[in-house]
Amino acid sequence: MAAHELAVRWADALDGAVAPTLTRAQVEELLDGFGDRLIAAVRGTGDMSVAREAAVALVAANYRDPLAVHRSVLVLCKDLVTDACPDPGCADYGPVRDRAIELAAEFAAEFTAGLRNVALAEQETTLGAALTAVQEAEARRQLSEARFQAIFEGASVGIGTVDAATGKVVDVNNAFAETLGVPAESMPGRTVSDILGPENIGEAFSLFQRLLSGEIDRFRFETRHTKPDGTHTVIDLSMTVVRDSEGKPRFLIGVTVDVTDRKQLADQLWYDAHHDSLTGLPNRLLFFDRLAAATGQVGVCYLDLDGFKEINDRRGHTAGDRVLCEVGQRLRRALPPNGVAARLGGDEFIVLVENCTGQDELDTVADGLLAALRDPFDVAGLLVQVGASIGTALVDTDSTAIDELMHAVDVAMYRDKALRHGVLGDPR
Repeated sequence: MAAHELAVRWADALDGAVAPTLTRAQVEELLDGFGDRLIAAVRGTGDMSVAREAAVALVAANYRDPLAVHRSVLVLCKDLVTDACPDPGCADYGPVRDRAIELAAEFAAEFTAGLRNVALAEQETTLGAALTAVQEAEARRQLSEARFQAIFEGASVGIGTVDAATGKVVDVNNAFAETLGVPAESMPGRTVSDILGPENIGEAFSLFQRLLSGEIDRFRFETRHTKPDGTHTVIDLSMTVVRDSEGKPRFLIGVTVDVTDRKQLADQLWYDAHHDSLTGLPNRLLFFDRLAAATGQVGVCYLDLDGFKEINDRRGHTAGDRVLCEVGQRLRRALPPNGVAARLGGDEFIVLVENCTGQDELDTVADGLLAALRDPFDVAGLLVQVGASIGTALVDTDSTAIDELMHAVDVAMYRDKALRHGVLGDPR
């Protein structure tokens, strides 16, 4: 599959994710501009930044549907890998697949950031229009009130006004009421704390008090909100002071946007980018993040499956995938409370034991992991046996670099593999 064919496949995948600014031919032309660079990046000869550039281009082309992210990630992780390395059994397949996953993560991160920036820009535009209308009310009351009322009632984001002197709500639009889950007609004349309720009085209420006192002129942040019916949403909340000609506070204007779906999409994209799609275990990226954040003494167990290639060769990759999934489940069940398992790629797994008390604890964890893999694996009614070689290292994270640690466990694992293949006998 050439670069142009990759663009065609990608455009096929994006069909149904609405982008009204482009025709199908224009979509193919847009994606065609990234094909060669994506192939180079997944082969290790190009810059990974091409994934972020592609995400920026799609957001600019008005792709806002979560399906665009989902389908693009599949193209990057499947079609691109097949193009760069058609033979899954070749030595370059694992590195190519890992780079494809990294490309997909870069693409997803930039796409999510782009969606957020677009939403915030739209929100800022609405807030600016509302503020302009209110400020013009003093000079040209009749005209500005008509404009503001049109914006106020027709806005898709929530807008509410609060009397700066009393802290009581003056008026809200329907979108504001829907965001909070409180009837619009019940809010005027009530204080903000009364409307929010005890479950939601937290950082938002503290900032609101600082706004009333004149300590700050505006604030904006995301907060988790519990509606009166018990449902939960995530709200992007902005509040700004509107002053009169003498500089005295007259009103507070609040703008709310329900970003629950966007937050869920961002969380799902983060999960997909940090977990192995086959086993559900943390992937290489998340493991090394956890390792870099660990403090004190940690233990690491590096596992490499023995005999797995024969299963792939004799039973097929579907059987191999089932074995890998079962290995992931067994490792997860065998973990201590302070342990986390990850799949590095292929048949390589790694376990981090945080706050490890010493070599005895690490040996106990390693023995438990090996014991979890001793029983045969049931693959479509056929029992297959998979062994494992394991290397361990106990280090102080304050004084040992990550690459030194990984080299130590890698050497220990291959030493164990040599022992298990009869050089010195099985040490366990």
